Amino acid sequence: MSDAILVERKGNVATVTLNRPHKLNALTKPLWQRLGDLLIELGADESLRCIVLRGAGGKAFSPGNDISEFETDRSNPEQAKAYGKLMHRTLQALRDCPVPTLALIEGICVGGGMEIAGLCDLRICGRSSRFGAPINRLGLVMAYPEIESLRDLVGEKRALEILLEGRIFGAEEAQDMGIVTRVVDDDAVESEAYATAERIADGAPLVARWHKKFLKRLRSAAPLSEAEFDEGFACYGTEDFGIGYRAFLAKEKPDFKGR
Repeated sequence: MSDAILVERKGNVATVTLNRPHKLNALTKPLWQRLGDLLIELGADESLRCIVLRGAGGKAFSPGNDISEFETDRSNPEQAKAYGKLMHRTLQALRDCPVPTLALIEGICVGGGMEIAGLCDLRICGRSSRFGAPINRLGLVMAYPEIESLRDLVGEKRALEILLEGRIFGAEEAQDMGIVTRVVDDDAVESEAYATAERIADGAPLVARWHKKFLKRLRSAAPLSEAEFDEGFACYGTEDFGIGYRAFLAKEKPDFKGR
């Protein structure tokens, strides 16, 4: 199972690769488990500044769950609930990850693959990429934790359009919906994604984590506490603040420490 997901680290950027190219990186129960474990582990690494998620082979990010598991692992409500619990743990780990995440999308990104990519902070795809959630063809519903993520990504009306039609659509339409943040030529996806990851990594890492935290908190209508409000000024007490503004005045590239 360890080979079904590959992890590579270059400096402060980690790449997590779904590695089942012979199945277009279709998701399996063990793969969901391993991906969740990895996201929790990488999210706890304070030295990381960006996580890139991608599929192997260049033809697909992922087409969703491997249909061959349905008879063995999702053949009744009890099995499906256990499978769903595993999936939702992984999706929650991605949702809660404090490290900036970026989906590098080549080719097909459908169903569970689109759910994973959609929870990344940034999503870059090629012009020939394809998206959708045709689960109505399988007689399946998208459970509450998954449909909530889709609604938050594209809005309720768009989510209903995607689910009711079960249509596969292209990259430009996906960008219009908000499913992807950037569309580039197919042969530029990898270079653009890693250039983006480097730009993220070059920024102050504590600032990136704070921005993720603040935006997530603002989804709630509850008033900010005094402590939460004050956290918006905590950056001025960091070593990185001094590094950043002095480098700006000196017209130099800052070397942030994450402190």
